[in-house]
Amino acid sequence: MPADYHHGVRVIELTDGARPIRTVESAVIGIVGTAPDADPAVFPLNTPVLIAGSRSKAAKLDTVGTLRGTLPKAMDAIFDQIGAMIVVVRVEEGAGATDAEKLAATVSNVIGGVDGTTGQHKGLQAMLTAKTVLGIKPRILGVPGIDTQAVAAELIGIADSLRAFAYVSAYGAETAEAAVLYRKNFGSKRCMVIWPDFVGWNTSTNSSDTLHAVARALGLRAKLDNDIGWHKTLSNIPVNGVTGISKDVPWDLQDPNTVAGYLNANEVTTLIRESGFRFWGSRTCSADPLFAFESATRTGDILADTIAEAHLWAIDKPMSKTLIKDILDGVNTKFRQLKAQGYIVDGTAWVDPEKNDPLSLAAGKLYIDYDYTPVPPLENLMFYQRITTNYLSQLVA
Repeated sequence: MPADYHHGVRVIELTDGARPIRTVESAVIGIVGTAPDADPAVFPLNTPVLIAGSRSKAAKLDTVGTLRGTLPKAMDAIFDQIGAMIVVVRVEEGAGATDAEKLAATVSNVIGGVDGTTGQHKGLQAMLTAKTVLGIKPRILGVPGIDTQAVAAELIGIADSLRAFAYVSAYGAETAEAAVLYRKNFGSKRCMVIWPDFVGWNTSTNSSDTLHAVARALGLRAKLDNDIGWHKTLSNIPVNGVTGISKDVPWDLQDPNTVAGYLNANEVTTLIRESGFRFWGSRTCSADPLFAFESATRTGDILADTIAEAHLWAIDKPMSKTLIKDILDGVNTKFRQLKAQGYIVDGTAWVDPEKNDPLSLAAGKLYIDYDYTPVPPLENLMFYQRITTNYLSQLVA
C-alpha cells in the first residue's frame, strides 16, 4: 500500500498498552478412582471427564445405587461442600484372589502410565491431558480411599507438572504416631497429609461409615477458592455432611500439648470437633520453610500461571521499549489489584538491566523479575494479660 500519497482517510489500529490480566481458575478438582457401576458411555475408563457442578451427571458413576468403588462417595463428599468443577478419571478395580492382591492391582491402575501402542494416558497420567481434552486444568488433586504411599508419590509428581496441590491421607495409620511417621515419607510443598477420617451416614448400608477426609478436603478447598480465595488455608472451616471423626483426637485451643497439637507440630493436618467438624492445620510437607503453609504454595503457583498465561499476546511482537513497559504495567497493575483484594501482601515487577544485556535482547530474550509476599495464616495468637490496680481510681472519680 503506498505510504507517500493518499487522497482520503485511513484508520490504523494501534494495539499498544498494557493488557488486563485474568487470574487463572483455581477451584478445579482432579480426582482418580473406581466406580464399577458407572455408565461407561459417560465415564469411559482412563479418560478425563468434566462434571460441571452437576449432581445428575455425577450420579452416572453409580447407576445401581450401591455406592461401590471410591468415586460415588467422593462425589457426594465434594457436593456436600460445593457444586464444583471436577475432572474425573475412572480406573478399573483390580482383580485378585485376596483383598491385598485386588488393592495392589487397583493401585497399579491408579498410578497408570502411557500405552506404548495407542499412546493413551492412563490413571493419574490422564490428568495431564485434561487441559487438551477438556480445556480446563485441575489444580486440587486427590485419590480418596486409594492414596497409598505409592499413589501419593505419583500424585505429587502430577501436582508438580500441573502446578496443582495434592491432598493425601496418612494411609493405613491407626495412631497419631503412625501418621507422623507416615508424613516423613514426603517433602513436597504441593502436598498436605491428613489424618484421621470423618464418619457419616452411608445411604447404601443404612448405617454410619468411615468417610474419606481427603474427599471432603477437595470439596472444601474448591469452596474456599470460590467464596474467599486461594490465600485462605483449609483449616478451621466447618465441613458439611459428617457426623463424627474416625479416631479420638484430643484438642484444646489453648493447650499445645494435645494429640492435635502433636500432629500439627509435625505437619499433619487433623480433624477436630468444635462448633461442627473442621480440618485443623495449614502446613504442607515442604522442606523449604518459605512454603510451609498451604496458602504460600498455592499463591505462588496461581501467580506463576496467571502471569505466564496472560502474556501469549506479547510473544513474537517486535521488541521495543513500549512493549516492555506494557508488560510491566500489566503485571504491576495485577499485583495492585491482588493486594487490594487481600490475596497477597504485595508484589512488584521490574526489569534488571544486567540480565537484559544487548546480546540477550538481540537473541529475542527478555527477562522480567517479580517478587511477591503471600498472606500467611494467623496460626499462633498470643495475648499478654496483666493485672493492675490503675482502674480502681475510676470507682471514686
